[in-house]
Amino acid sequence: MADQLISTADHDTLPGNYVRPEAQRPRLADVLSDASIPVVDLANPDRAKLVSQVGAACRSHGFFQVLNHGVPVELTLSVLAVAHDFFRLPVEEKAKLYSDDPAKKIRLSTSFNVRKETVHNWRDYLRLHCYPLHRYLPDWPSNPPSFREIISTYCKEVRELGFRLYGAISESLGLEQDYIKKVLGEQEQHMAVNFYPKCPEPELTFGLPAHTDPNALTILLMDQQVAGLQVLKEGRWIAVNPQPNALVINIGDQLQALSNGRYKSVWHRAVVNSDKARMSVASFLCPCNDVLIGPAQKLITDGSPAVYRNYTYDEYYKKFWSRNLDQEHCLELFRTTPTDTS
Repeated sequence: MADQLISTADHDTLPGNYVRPEAQRPRLADVLSDASIPVVDLANPDRAKLVSQVGAACRSHGFFQVLNHGVPVELTLSVLAVAHDFFRLPVEEKAKLYSDDPAKKIRLSTSFNVRKETVHNWRDYLRLHCYPLHRYLPDWPSNPPSFREIISTYCKEVRELGFRLYGAISESLGLEQDYIKKVLGEQEQHMAVNFYPKCPEPELTFGLPAHTDPNALTILLMDQQVAGLQVLKEGRWIAVNPQPNALVINIGDQLQALSNGRYKSVWHRAVVNSDKARMSVASFLCPCNDVLIGPAQKLITDGSPAVYRNYTYDEYYKKFWSRNLDQEHCLELFRTTPTDTS
């Protein structure tokens, strides 16, 4: 029901079904606020250095910010503005798009998977499938009137950026430049427009709890004024402070598998705050459902055997959605030899 959306009213107190048990709270005072994730300038004319920086970031953090990424700044500002306009629409307008069915390609929903959760997350989101555009665009919101044009233009730009990054990531692994793009097939693309309203008690809840991304690559456009993304590094949570006009890139589970575990799909989470609402737009590049995914043959050697078995993305995605968001890394279920947890 659309009345579950938290963006439709102001809240003076946190409803009980959003309060995390004591052991699962964000402990915001423990977060490293002055650490940083790597920043890569994609306009660097030294290709070898650029590739090396991308590879180092994928190994060390699984996250990096990109500057001079080619997506026009005016477009990114328009995307955030029209996203805010969408969430300001009257509740009866938004109700037309509401669904809690994870299988729906286009839907407005709340939290993560409200059918399964016992505790909800302080987030409303619009989920859009984006490729091929002509198939999905007619079902996208027609209000605000500029929504479809702005978001579809952004989708095309982000897809091209993702493929350029695939090239650098492939090279950094010692693979052919087009390896990742080819092996993942005719890729799907979807988007989550995330809205995190002001929260009366941010210490007690999450916008999204710790999770890894099940897809191949995520490109995140963040609100420049309001931080909220945090990344796990060596057991500590790091606050990601957005660089002006940067986009944040993170490695998804499929690239960790393809790299034979060299590159990390790391735990990350979204926290909320009491002063301001926050917006983020996450774009996901996903393999074809029936494509076979596993470590690149070139990365399997006597000294570095295959860490993961081969599987289809369809098999992976179903497993991911059947679990809770914050359970063990879903990739653990696809290891060639189970990890010793004794």
